[in-house]
Amino acid sequence: MIATENRDRITARVSQPIAMKLQAAADLSGATLNQFLIQAAVEKADKIIENERTIFFSREDAALFIKMLDSPDKPNEALIKAFQRRKDKVENESISNKAEQRT
Repeated sequence: MIATENRDRITARVSQPIAMKLQAAADLSGATLNQFLIQAAVEKADKIIENERTIFFSREDAALFIKMLDSPDKPNEALIKAFQRRKDKVENESISNKAEQRT
């Protein structure tokens, strides 16, 4: 049995000069217009997604970041309390889940 792939349809209305330009580019690349449009859209989407997922540092910022990782400050009182609250919450949830499983 052959698995079928779910597909969506995307349509766009463009002016005739734009349609002609896109068709010319598709012809020059040896692709159909549809193949050309999908390839171009996917390439653009990949660039946008990559840019949103990448953090760029200047040399100075990168050096400071590495320094901070290599020698972190000691946790302050607020952070210690936050970790304790989180620990207590996890322990309470664990006890609650075990009690539910027994019933």
